[in-house]
Amino acid sequence: MLASMTPELQKQHEGMTAFDMIEHLKTLYEEQARHERFDVSKALFSTKLSEGGPVGPHVLKMIGYSENLARLGFVLEQELVVDLVLQSLPESFNGFVQNFLMNDMDKTLPQLAAMLRTAEKNMKGKGKAAAILMVNNGKFKKHHKKPNKSKGNGKGKAVAKPSTKALKPT
Repeated sequence: MLASMTPELQKQHEGMTAFDMIEHLKTLYEEQARHERFDVSKALFSTKLSEGGPVGPHVLKMIGYSENLARLGFVLEQELVVDLVLQSLPESFNGFVQNFLMNDMDKTLPQLAAMLRTAEKNMKGKGKAAAILMVNNGKFKKHHKKPNKSKGNGKGKAVAKPSTKALKPT
């Protein structure tokens, strides 16, 4: 164990048993681990996906945070992490979240990520169709023109009104 330590740590731990070395190292680095755990948990609990942002990288980031907490000795139950992921989604995913909770789905985090990517594709597909429809509706909207001033002859055919200005030869 001493061979893997820096020279300063070797001097501090000379003459100690392996158990005593581990306990001493824990006390030295415990505070640092506590700060790291705080930072990671803060990032996990405050992560929010902005409207229109990609859901895949967002979920992977949250999974990474939960794995970092486990590495630091603070293991979160999978159901809690799933709840945190669902709570971090924007309003456009409300239908998905409601369906997920109503059907009491018991999915792993990778399965949830795949489901969210599929839902995102479906939502974007519907959004594109609506945008095209709106453009088409706006593009082909009928404009009402003012009717020409013409006099009818009573037989359903319009006769143009003669011009009042006479043309002058040049």
